[in-house]
Amino acid sequence: MSNDFVNNKSALKELRQRLRNNATPAEEALWKFLKGKQLAGRKFRRQFSIGYYVVDFYCNEEKLAIELDGEPHFTREGQERDKRRTQFLNDQGIKVIRFENEDVFNGVDVVLEQIKSSFNND
Repeated sequence: MSNDFVNNKSALKELRQRLRNNATPAEEALWKFLKGKQLAGRKFRRQFSIGYYVVDFYCNEEKLAIELDGEPHFTREGQERDKRRTQFLNDQGIKVIRFENEDVFNGVDVVLEQIKSSFNND
């Protein structure tokens, strides 16, 4: 896998900052549990760019992207975009886990367990 794809491209810096500053309530809620290596000692970054995509959360150690999906993801167009995005990330050796925003609000413990169960050697 080329490191050209797994980095925060400077061309996307403003977008990443805007996304962090305007995080959805679900992103804010999950970030409380991911920041500061709280989840099994893994470091997560939020709004991390890979290629020209910006993922909600990324753990480099696990090559894991976590995406939270709200209304725009439930349309046919949204699902097609997500499919292309996931394929690109998978092609870079990155596993993608998707959750609906409601999953975070209705059962964050289940979401965290699913994330941890995807870790290598855990």
